[in-house]
Amino acid sequence: MTVRFKTSIQILALALLLPALAVAEPVVYKVDPAHSGVNFTVRHFVTNTPGRFKDFDGTIKYDKGNPAASSVEFTVKTTSIDTANDDRDGHLRSPDFFEVEKFPTMTFTSTKVAAKDADTLDVTGNLTIKGTTKQVTIPVDVLGTFKTPNGEKAGFETSFTVNRKDYGIVWNRVLDAGTVLGEDVKINITIESDKVQEKAAK
Repeated sequence: MTVRFKTSIQILALALLLPALAVAEPVVYKVDPAHSGVNFTVRHFVTNTPGRFKDFDGTIKYDKGNPAASSVEFTVKTTSIDTANDDRDGHLRSPDFFEVEKFPTMTFTSTKVAAKDADTLDVTGNLTIKGTTKQVTIPVDVLGTFKTPNGEKAGFETSFTVNRKDYGIVWNRVLDAGTVLGEDVKINITIESDKVQEKAAK
């Protein structure tokens, strides 16, 4: 076997091997607010009062084969809070609660993603509310992907609880029977997202 022929075989073998060794980049998805929701409940006296935020956006980079390469960035505009009561919403926007003029957004930025099982991710990141940042780990259910005539969609959902006092939201009123407002806020976020085309993602 000549040196030239041997070298040609090695080059061919390398060319065939390289695609197999190539690491696929995470798929980039943009949150579709029209088909997503950021909802919460908090205890008021003896019941749970629901609410939502209507203005939010985010980017999810998801790598099914290598979840550790995935990441999340999510922003919520605090002024968009809606509990179906104008007076209460005004109070929630005030310095007693979200102080929206000074802190117009809440943000979450992931720092680590790990697979919990085939359809669930543990996403650790920095949650910032009212200027206070805490590290949290939230479970995220991967609902799947779906190809439509307009492109690919992916679904995600998470439910978790935060203590509002950890973020400087401490307002309450004490009555003979106890406090008016609970400290724990249960949050549910459901996401439908659209795959970003390669040219737009660069």
